[in-house]
Amino acid sequence: MTLSTTPVVPEEGLEPRSNGELRPASADAGGLSSGDAAARLARDGGNVLPTPQSTPLWRRITTQLRDPLVLVLLAAAGFTLATADFTDAAVILLVIAVNTTVGVLQEIKAERAITALSALTAPAARVVRDGRQREVPAADLVVDDLLILAEGDVVPADARLVESVALLVDEAALTGESAPVDKFLAATGAGSPPAGSAVVSAGTVVVRGRGRAVITATGAASAMGRIAAMMVTSPGLTPLQRRLAGVGRQLAVGALLLCGLVLALGLLRGQPLQLMIVTAISLVVAAVPESLPAVVTLSLALGARRMTARHAVIRRLPAVETLGSVTILATDKTGTLTEGTMVVRQLWTPHGDASVSGFGFAPDGQIHRDGESIVADQAGDQAPDLVQLMRAAVLCSDASLRAPSGDNDDWLAVGDPTEAALLTAGGKLGIDVDALHKASPRHAEAPFDSDRKRMSTAHQLADGRIQINCKGAPESLLHPAILTDHPDVLDQATDRADTLAREGYRVLAVAQAERDTVPDDAAGYEHGLRLLGLVAILDPPRASAATTIAACRDAGITPILITGDHPATATAIATELHIIDAGETAVDCRTTEPGPAATRGVRVFARATPQQKVAIIDALRAAGQVVAMTGDGVNDGPALHRADIGVAMGKRGTEVARQAADLVLADDELATVVAAVQEGRRVYANIRRFLLYALSGGAAEIAVMLVGPFVGLPLPLLPAQILWINLLTHGLPGLAMGSEPADPDGMRKPPRPPAETVLGAGLWQRVLRVAAVIAAVTIGVGVWAHTTDRPWQTLTFLALGLTQLAVALGSRARPGTTANPMLIAAVGAALLLQLAAIYAPPLRQLLGTEPVTATDLLIVTAVSTLGYAAIRVDRLIYSVSPPPAAEVPPDRTGPSAAQPRAQRLKRP
Repeated sequence: MTLSTTPVVPEEGLEPRSNGELRPASADAGGLSSGDAAARLARDGGNVLPTPQSTPLWRRITTQLRDPLVLVLLAAAGFTLATADFTDAAVILLVIAVNTTVGVLQEIKAERAITALSALTAPAARVVRDGRQREVPAADLVVDDLLILAEGDVVPADARLVESVALLVDEAALTGESAPVDKFLAATGAGSPPAGSAVVSAGTVVVRGRGRAVITATGAASAMGRIAAMMVTSPGLTPLQRRLAGVGRQLAVGALLLCGLVLALGLLRGQPLQLMIVTAISLVVAAVPESLPAVVTLSLALGARRMTARHAVIRRLPAVETLGSVTILATDKTGTLTEGTMVVRQLWTPHGDASVSGFGFAPDGQIHRDGESIVADQAGDQAPDLVQLMRAAVLCSDASLRAPSGDNDDWLAVGDPTEAALLTAGGKLGIDVDALHKASPRHAEAPFDSDRKRMSTAHQLADGRIQINCKGAPESLLHPAILTDHPDVLDQATDRADTLAREGYRVLAVAQAERDTVPDDAAGYEHGLRLLGLVAILDPPRASAATTIAACRDAGITPILITGDHPATATAIATELHIIDAGETAVDCRTTEPGPAATRGVRVFARATPQQKVAIIDALRAAGQVVAMTGDGVNDGPALHRADIGVAMGKRGTEVARQAADLVLADDELATVVAAVQEGRRVYANIRRFLLYALSGGAAEIAVMLVGPFVGLPLPLLPAQILWINLLTHGLPGLAMGSEPADPDGMRKPPRPPAETVLGAGLWQRVLRVAAVIAAVTIGVGVWAHTTDRPWQTLTFLALGLTQLAVALGSRARPGTTANPMLIAAVGAALLLQLAAIYAPPLRQLLGTEPVTATDLLIVTAVSTLGYAAIRVDRLIYSVSPPPAAEVPPDRTGPSAAQPRAQRLKRP
């Protein structure tokens, strides 16, 4: 068969077979009538995805108020209102209101993932109705509509092909397959076509050719709709939310028990009931760090702002901390670990191999052979065999390249990306594509089809002869019936092609011959050819990918690859980036269904469907891992939604992926994830720093109230004094701790064990140690003042506040530097307010304090510096002797699992 370069349009009432012959058209040829289409639209609904029912505002608020910490604060607010302490009640309720508002707003933003799916539906589509072509809104398409497809179209619904002319469809957004897929119809007698060859799916893109297709599913019933259904379930609590919920429950129970004990002891000593109730309520407020939600929110907001400056846009604030907890980084391949563009990497001719460098479609790069670089303008002399190979490959291609222009800084491929890669490689050899086509104009062609797996073109030479150029899959071209080369040459080429294929390359064989006349059919083109060589094409790894994977390993994060691409390609990329070791292979999800047992120890999954990606994520999370998943396509949406932290590409990613994700990489660089992880660890470290500071202060206050009566201090502190100290210490200084800089060694330590609580890794012990020092200093000052007939209650109040502020200064990540000046300023402001509480008459009257002498003030201030010393010594003890930590889950893989146990137990 011979086809000209002008597409053949079938006669009315006929449709082509895959071999180019015409057969009688089916009943689909005339499409639906307008009446039928309207009736189906009314019956089945439009080609749109269903909008999920929004969660009522009252339910969102109720969910936020069920947090254990908030419940304790609500109880405290109720008690203060019952005792007419309206000032304290107003402060507590304000904290609750701010925390609830922030939580509700973030929840609303997170639920916008589904609505973006409709953006991928083509806004308009061409169909045949009433026997004529017309353009209709994509939302009005119905099942059995006859769809017209052409190059560049976004497929608006699932459909079955009834006509296909050199149709090539990019399904990367749906399946993850890096190479476009040929779509064809089976010829009569050829049997059934391979699964998926005669169907197209919503959201995919036609990159070459044309076709007609009968719509089989629209809206929620389409492939895109089924993926949307997988994103309806709630993503669940983040690790930080789970940890803080546990802390809230522990603090609630502990604070109520201890404050109940204080109440009982006071009543036994004959203290007034109302005074002891207010005192117990004040201790509850002091023991529960009510500013924790504000500190967490501020820390997350600052972390999100820092991440944005590093090209990582956070969509859900809790995701900031979640990044710091990540134990598994699950990434897709195409466009994330790789460039997302096809590039020629290897050339082979019977004279030897050559390697090709460069990225993207820009004709920049070099070709090396035997350690020498081939100069473009001298390639004809240095490597005539390579030039002849690439000239034939360029002539036997339909794609073109678009140079940078306007807002576009990159070279773009127009047509099949594989053919565009051939043009780029030709440019690196100095081949002028336009001049070559002018010198050897195409006369006719035998287009590629999936039966032959070859494409042949006929070109007019200057001497009048016809040059035949043929390219195709090695298994379809390297045969004696087609090539005239010696059998040894064919065997050598076959072996080399097999080796390249195992290494993950897409291999094309190229052959050439000259004829006196143009052949009449494909058989006339494809015999008596001479093999020119092989071209190995790959979607190459990003330049930064290897460094990023190494950084993940150094941080104790196990990288795994989940892709819809071929196992050989996935294995080659994973091996090159050291995700797996040489000799390991990918798990083929077509033959191994991923589950808890199948995912144990596996680091590369190939041919994974969207459903299987979700199953892999679920299995990893069920094993106790904290999983970050990266992706850019529609097929990645459900997995991004299900992972603990979903990471989408901002430039290249589909809107579905971006809206399903918690984190969007504005620069599409996986290395940005590592920067985000560093910020996440910084946020979590600052939250733990605040908890150590706040809980040690609260525990010290309870200890003072419990021990004081036994050492001669009947009521060490008044309720108003407890609330004042709590306001000063947990307020500005606590919030300023959210801005502490990152630990320089933070990214050289493994992540926290997923089962570890926020108070784990020895934080409880540290709280008790520091609290003991604060309480000892406070009680010591009180006893000294009481026995020397000084204003002991005021000095006790002063010592407790100053010692806690000294602990705040000692809690800095980099003491002795100007890092985080906010904390220094906050402590200074709190110190002035503490002094005002003693010397300002209005505050003295409110708090029941008395002025103290300068000598007494200096003595108490000097003794309070023990709080600074205590936190520094405790930090030194903790860094030298880290406490036992939970073991890494047994299915951890990668270098972090191989580290010595003592090294793994170090906590950030």
